[in-house]
Amino acid sequence: MGSVEVRNPLLSKKLKRTETRLLIIDDNQIRFNQIRDLLTQSEHQVEAVLLDDLQGFEKQLNLNWDLIIFGRAYDLKYEQALSLIRLSKQPNLPILLLKPDDYQADQYPTYVHKGIYDILNLDYPDRFYLGLIRALSFSRLMQTQQQLLNELETAQSQAQSLVVDSHKALAVIQEGIHIQANAEYLSLFGLKSEDEIIGLPLLDVLQPKDLPDFKTRFKKISQGQFDFGRFELDSQNSKLSTKNPLKIEFIPAAEDDALQIAIDIESTGAAKTSNDGSQNKPNTYQQIKRAITQQPSNINALVLFSLASAPEQIFQSDWNTLKSYFEQVKNFLKEQTNAPLFKIDGGVYVGLFQAESQAILESKLIGLNALRKPQLLTVNNNSYPLNLRLGYSVLEQELRDESVLEQYVEKAFLTELPQNQPAPELELSIPSLEFSPQSPAVTLEAQATETQIPSVQFNTSIEELAPISALNESPVIKALRASLERGEIHLKYQQLYDKDDQNMYTYEVTSGFIYDNKWRDISQLKELAEDSELSIKLDRWIMVESCKQLHNFITQYPEAKLIINLNKEILLKDRSFPEFVAKLLTIIRSKQQHPLILQFSEDDIYQSLADAQKAIIELRRHGAEIAIRDFGQSMFSESLLTQVEANCLTLHPELTHMLNSDKLCEELQLKIVAFRDIKPVQIMLRGLNDMTLFANAWNVDARFIQGDYFQKKLDHLIDVQDQ
Repeated sequence: MGSVEVRNPLLSKKLKRTETRLLIIDDNQIRFNQIRDLLTQSEHQVEAVLLDDLQGFEKQLNLNWDLIIFGRAYDLKYEQALSLIRLSKQPNLPILLLKPDDYQADQYPTYVHKGIYDILNLDYPDRFYLGLIRALSFSRLMQTQQQLLNELETAQSQAQSLVVDSHKALAVIQEGIHIQANAEYLSLFGLKSEDEIIGLPLLDVLQPKDLPDFKTRFKKISQGQFDFGRFELDSQNSKLSTKNPLKIEFIPAAEDDALQIAIDIESTGAAKTSNDGSQNKPNTYQQIKRAITQQPSNINALVLFSLASAPEQIFQSDWNTLKSYFEQVKNFLKEQTNAPLFKIDGGVYVGLFQAESQAILESKLIGLNALRKPQLLTVNNNSYPLNLRLGYSVLEQELRDESVLEQYVEKAFLTELPQNQPAPELELSIPSLEFSPQSPAVTLEAQATETQIPSVQFNTSIEELAPISALNESPVIKALRASLERGEIHLKYQQLYDKDDQNMYTYEVTSGFIYDNKWRDISQLKELAEDSELSIKLDRWIMVESCKQLHNFITQYPEAKLIINLNKEILLKDRSFPEFVAKLLTIIRSKQQHPLILQFSEDDIYQSLADAQKAIIELRRHGAEIAIRDFGQSMFSESLLTQVEANCLTLHPELTHMLNSDKLCEELQLKIVAFRDIKPVQIMLRGLNDMTLFANAWNVDARFIQGDYFQKKLDHLIDVQDQ
């Protein structure tokens, strides 16, 4: 019997024909040489860089790499490297971990879950090489896929522009059958509507005089040999409205296994009219179609974002300001949606939202309602208003052509986003909660069915709550009161990064409003301390509105939690606040034991320590956890920590700034150790708005880190990692 040689395609020479770019993070030059030599001995072309520091890693992430290999580094952990890679321009870049000294085999799933592609052991060179080649093959596959998609998009856009510019007759062919055609194509062959041509074989329409030659050519084109795609054809179709021969070109189509056929026709006024202003639409259609093909989903919806009104001062300014304003509109939508976004027209965009179920889609859409509030955009250091109109449509059929997309866009323009709707089967009414004889009442109603995810309607009565006295109010407080009455207070949600990857959906809630065309942070509004009644009313409103968001969001992420920043008045003067919190927890219906964490200022607690202690005990007894913000900078911080039953600490901004220096970073670590020795609290560092601060935060024992570098403050709850 003869022998059969079995070869693994991974071991072919394909990967050796292109230079392999390795970024190796290690403090051992010998290991670096060993890895490089292992590849060069196997005839690989290798470009490798060795580093063991954070600064060098940050710089190298701006370049393109095939693989990252992580061994040991002076001031860089593998978890740190993973988080920075996810936020880089190559978020899917595979990272291989050299086997740690304390590695146990049962830890492998944990490492993979965190983002490590594989763990390799240099003590076994052959196995190491095979593992590296497997990762390299995956990396090249991902790069090639992205490159091909980019090239396809460019080619199709160019082809479509060529068709429009030259007034070509255009049709799409799949398996030799027409599946769509433009008006010029129909007119060319004497047809009145697209319905007449869909399903017709290409041969029946073209009727080539030299049939064998056409069949041979078409077979090669169908196999991807587009060198044969441009030719002249004599047609025998008696309804043909132009002279023979036809100038034909076949090009790839957006649909899988489909071809576009383009036929040159004489430029006519009718052709110009039909194509006028439509050059962007085919490109948008192709992009949306491709996005759905790349990431198929059970449910797809289009959300239309358009301007409800445009600021007059924008049109009275210079061209650069006008252009920058509309660019900022797109940037704002990108940040707020975390979804594929496509331009329809100037200032009009459509977003593709996908979900595994109808309930999850509705949850995503309901959250977008927050973007309907008046917004501010900063252009050239000046602020301009932004007022958005939002609508949606669910894609109930395939986007067969541009006309179908146009129908869905039109429907989205006319259809408002869904909102929490009460369910009539069961009504649970919670009575008004009053915190003092003259204070405002806040009524909440929750209605749900036993068989569905609870649908909740929260009503915050503001209109009837006129202030007892508005005499001598400052302008900013009057504006705040008016914003509250209109429901235009903005709640900002910012996701925390959990180093332990356990509480990944915890968000801090801050609040603000627009005053004098500028953003005002309510936590920095000193005038509010002079009006306890307004402060309590405001905080109750914030509690209700943020809990509405949380109740909706747990449909997508049941583990979600909120850290809600509040003022001292509601803690010290609102007697029924603990019962109010308990009612909210009942309505939220979270499966988490403590979905609400109420956060108060260290200074506010310390100034009224005895009363604050009693109030905090009651809040904890009614189901809330307590956090202290701006903690650790005072000489009384450690003493306060021994006296207050807090679960979490958010460190003072001055402590965050210590991360800029290696020496100060060590001092910060000592402070954190001292705090945790007093009480085993969870510690958060916020304000990490650049890569250096975010990366250095891994060098101290703060479990939660937060800042613009990971996720900016947004108007509704989304997971920045859900892409």
